Amino acid sequence: MRDFRVQSGADLLQRGDKFFHWQNTRRENGLWPFSRSTQAGPGTVCDAADDRGNPIHGVNFASQDYLSLSAHPVMRAVAIETIRSHGVHSAGSSALVGNTNLSVELERRIADYLQMEEAILYPTGWAAGYGIIRGLVRSADHIVMDQLSHVCLQEGANAATRNIHQFRHLDVEHCRRKLAGIRASDTENGILVVTEGLFSMDSDTPNIAALQEVCHEYGATLVVDVAHDFGALGDGRGHIGLQAMLGRVDLVMGSFSKTFGSNGGFVACHSRAIKEYLRFYSPSATFSNALSPMQAAVVLKALDIVDSAEGVELRAKLLHNVNLLRSTLTANGLEYYGDPSAIVAVKMGTEGLARLVSRRLPVLGLLSNLVEYPAVAKGAARFRMQVMAGHTEDNIVRAVAIMKQAVTEARAELEQVGETRAAAA
Repeated sequence: MRDFRVQSGADLLQRGDKFFHWQNTRRENGLWPFSRSTQAGPGTVCDAADDRGNPIHGVNFASQDYLSLSAHPVMRAVAIETIRSHGVHSAGSSALVGNTNLSVELERRIADYLQMEEAILYPTGWAAGYGIIRGLVRSADHIVMDQLSHVCLQEGANAATRNIHQFRHLDVEHCRRKLAGIRASDTENGILVVTEGLFSMDSDTPNIAALQEVCHEYGATLVVDVAHDFGALGDGRGHIGLQAMLGRVDLVMGSFSKTFGSNGGFVACHSRAIKEYLRFYSPSATFSNALSPMQAAVVLKALDIVDSAEGVELRAKLLHNVNLLRSTLTANGLEYYGDPSAIVAVKMGTEGLARLVSRRLPVLGLLSNLVEYPAVAKGAARFRMQVMAGHTEDNIVRAVAIMKQAVTEARAELEQVGETRAAAA
């Protein structure tokens, strides 16, 4: 896809032609596994359709409903009741009259849950990641970021300053050297260090305490994106909680779209001053409509569940399923990246093999998301299997059996193609 990002020519409306030809060639050959739609929500087993309308039925490891809260009966009831009492729309920015009593309460709850002083809501997690950087960083400032940081963070950085410095993934000492180099020539401007609590492509986590310490050493500010671990790991507070860093990180940014059954995002901080500054200088907050009252109510109820005995049970089920999936993959000769989390990224290697596997999975009855270059390194394609608390052991065993069959058949097809080409040559 990187080949089509930059297109030239005077007619902007022709910019998509070459990409669409490439995309459609894949689509017509059953090799375009993106833009699919579920027919009745992200269940553990669901009906779906590809972007040509072809039906798919199978076990679903392609949705990020980690605690299976999207279909929880209490969550549905709260959503319906809130629509009756508040309507369906916030009808304004949070800087104007878009807030409701529900969003104000949610800001307070998020801040308290993370042991921070304040929190501000955003309409999406992407808006929060982009907005925290765009809101705080100016052109003379510096951004030092893990090279695998999410695209919302990278886009925010690119919009804010040219002074962007990337450090090797999870490498605290490389980050330190970047900071030392900046401070050797610039002691006047700000530095924002950017990382994630859990990286979704590799399912690994940084040493948050070490990064915060090095930020203090060089007068930098740390922001940790907790989109994928918040609510789902540890006691519900993710790796910040697991690493005993609650209330000790400068800025925490997160999303409600993984564990909390809703769209939306947040930034938690240590002062009302920063919260208000972001509200009026973070463009994705100032110039976007606020969360709908229904979304805020759903997240509040999800937070109640996450912070309850039921939440403990759901996280235990999720971790059991994660470990069962990983061990079953290993028993079937399939490898994966990273540490236990709701994301189990199954290694494929070459894009050709991964695409042939992707063609077979829906036919055999498995939904799983293909991740290929440039989202990951070339030759490091993978399927990101996203686990839910509601998955059964049968779901997991079946999914692995399908993945193994698809890989076996795809390898055989690749070998046959290679032999045919060799004979023709």
